[in-house]
Amino acid sequence: MTNNAAVGLDSAVLASALRRALELAARGPATGVNPRVGCVILSANGDTLAEGWHRGAGSQHAEVDALSHLAPGLSRGSTVVVTLEPCNHVGRTGPCAVALIDAGVDRVVYSVTDPGEHSCGGATRLRTAGIKVEGGLLATDGEALLGDWLVAARLGRPFITLKWASSLDGRAAAADGSSRWITGAAARLDVHRRRAASDTILVGTGTVLADDPALTARDLAGDLLARQPIPVVVGRRALPASAAVYAHPHPPLLFDGLDLPGLVADLHKRAVRTVFIEGGPTVASAFVAAGLVDEYLVYLAPTLLGGPQLALGDFGVTTIGEQRRLSIHSLNRIGDDVLIVARPLTT
Repeated sequence: MTNNAAVGLDSAVLASALRRALELAARGPATGVNPRVGCVILSANGDTLAEGWHRGAGSQHAEVDALSHLAPGLSRGSTVVVTLEPCNHVGRTGPCAVALIDAGVDRVVYSVTDPGEHSCGGATRLRTAGIKVEGGLLATDGEALLGDWLVAARLGRPFITLKWASSLDGRAAAADGSSRWITGAAARLDVHRRRAASDTILVGTGTVLADDPALTARDLAGDLLARQPIPVVVGRRALPASAAVYAHPHPPLLFDGLDLPGLVADLHKRAVRTVFIEGGPTVASAFVAAGLVDEYLVYLAPTLLGGPQLALGDFGVTTIGEQRRLSIHSLNRIGDDVLIVARPLTT
């Protein structure tokens, strides 16, 4: 923690409270523009006075939610333990830093510093008001919970996942272009689950024209899951009015694809936090070349196809020294297939 000179509750009590705050934060929505945040308010002797968490855009932030469970005056002299640095801006709700100052708390301990351009600065505001502030407690756990939101907040754009399914020899389709199905049912169900967990699903016009995908998230019976990603189609070719994507629960967003940084900036302004790319090799390679992929999901099937239909095309690597090195985040067997989750070394 960054202010070890502060006195009061010991580190074990604070760590226990923060673990509870992380549990509370996990109850909040994992998608959308807002982070998942949890808060625990402790008395001077370490007893829990109140708990709170953020339930989504427009609702009370975790600190204010916790304070709302206390009678006036009971928060004075308390210690507030929260997973993310209290915000310092006016959005749909007021600044949490001000709410804590008005509540008369004595100490604030948080896990992760808020990287937001407009929301940061809460710790400084609290210190200026005479409140003891410490950051960095269980920071690894806090960052793991915030996950894609934290990357998106730091980069000022959505967290972008690129997915493909391929044979062991790296082919995404047979020589004639057919690709149903390379992987088994369990892997395909996992893909649909991940689609439902993303704000958007992105493909190129070539994929739409060739395969006419619905771009929906479905269960094994083919029924729509409760949550559906917004379809995004990139490319300059016109789509037929009969394209299945137009029957999607959400109207598709169409981009020409000439300016990928501009595209993702536009999505960010629309409160899109995550993008799930399932486009073909042209779109996939363009995003890789632009350095806009934060996570790779590669489903490997125990089969060989040969031929020219590679999962990725040219994305600018001409010598071995230019290779795009990745770190393996996880490796799991799904049915007869293997899922490799990898991330760039700099993400």
